[in-house]
Amino acid sequence: MKYIQITFFNRVILFLFITLLFQSACSNNSEDSQTDDANERNHLKHTFKNDFLIGAAINDDQFNGIDTQAIDIILKEYSTITSENVMKSMYLHPARDIFFFDVSDKYVEFGERHDMHIIGHTLVWHSQLGEWMNQIKDSSEMATALSNHIHTIVDHYKGRIDSWDVVNEALNEDGSLRESVFYNAMGGSYLVHAFKMAEAADPEVELVYNDYNLWKPEKREGVIRLIKELRDNGARIDGVGMQAHWSLLGPTIEDIENSILAYAEHDVKVMFTELDVTTLPNPWDLEGAEVSQNFEGSPFMNPYPNGLPDSMQVKVAQRYEDIFSLFLKHQDKISRVTFWGVNDGQSWLNGWPIKGRTNYPLLFDRECKPKLAYDRVNNIKKAP
Repeated sequence: MKYIQITFFNRVILFLFITLLFQSACSNNSEDSQTDDANERNHLKHTFKNDFLIGAAINDDQFNGIDTQAIDIILKEYSTITSENVMKSMYLHPARDIFFFDVSDKYVEFGERHDMHIIGHTLVWHSQLGEWMNQIKDSSEMATALSNHIHTIVDHYKGRIDSWDVVNEALNEDGSLRESVFYNAMGGSYLVHAFKMAEAADPEVELVYNDYNLWKPEKREGVIRLIKELRDNGARIDGVGMQAHWSLLGPTIEDIENSILAYAEHDVKVMFTELDVTTLPNPWDLEGAEVSQNFEGSPFMNPYPNGLPDSMQVKVAQRYEDIFSLFLKHQDKISRVTFWGVNDGQSWLNGWPIKGRTNYPLLFDRECKPKLAYDRVNNIKKAP
């Protein structure tokens, strides 16, 4: 057998060669790590990590693993999710003695599996009710029904849901209480009852009042009265959810800011819970128009069936940039921003207030590709 003699010089050369290989590997690993970190920072949940939670309302196809393109967006971009429909009364509690948790369980399991902040939407709402509850007229019967409804649902998800929209849309535009089935049976006391029942079922969960048009001064004052009424009667409220179904023209940034400041003064977290920006005409903006009129198929009401022009893309992007600039200005008062949907095709605004339209209200288009508005929002901190 022939042996190869390794001299001192060869040992030095071998040592240097191995050292260079190791340094090169470390350098490559470091570069890969830096690239990964850069990619991570390039998503919304990382952009706003130190400011507020950011999320989307998701549907059955998404939390069941069917809509894989949307799921990819949800997991990359968002830190919180809201159930778009499955936790509403008609689905979760369709009959007096029947609770159906199978579908909503999958929603919660999706959030847990991906370590997300999970929102329960919603416990008490006059719309999308189980029909049996609409038949209740007696005050004590309604109080018992609400107690059973809230306790059963909140207890089922105790320690798993992070935040509940306890009551949804209880106010009229003038700030007075809406005449719902709950109000007609119990008067305004049903709100105190609902918040107390939710807290009793899960003392640690966040309790929120959620409504639209909360930037309007009269409705804002109604919310402030509600906060005081709840607290004066021993109920806890942690946050106000401002549904942000806005347009390119309104509300003004000043009106939104005034509401943020007003609610924060009353020691509640401010949340923007259903953010989207419609790009289409609104029938209520037309003089003499009634939403009950049939506008289906109207070119005027559906001006962009084949795509949004570049000029409109710029307007949507600027609107979102202005909105998020305000959010960042008051990030110490805002705990959560949630888009109402993942992409344009999913948005409820394609069917409301007129069915069959093509709207473009979110940051991702129908093919789940980021739009100019996404770039403006995600790069807002880089702007001079």
